[in-house]
Amino acid sequence: MFTVYLLRSISHPDQRYIGITEDLDSRLDAHNRGQSPHTAKFKPWEIVVAVNLSDEARAREFEKYLKSGSGRAFANRHLW
Repeated sequence: MFTVYLLRSISHPDQRYIGITEDLDSRLDAHNRGQSPHTAKFKPWEIVVAVNLSDEARAREFEKYLKSGSGRAFANRHLW
């Protein structure tokens, strides 16, 4: 199972992050311990949305879409 997730910084609520993982709990823990250079300076993080997909290719496509212009617009309207 692959999870596409959207995070929001608790200390800097305007900071957001979109990622993909097979283990959401350990990935969130890694973000909150500062182990990801993209999210370290805005920790701690909270999960806003998590979408589970059984197909890795579809999960990666969905993550890529959410990071595109139209995907960001969709996420702003429906997910954040």
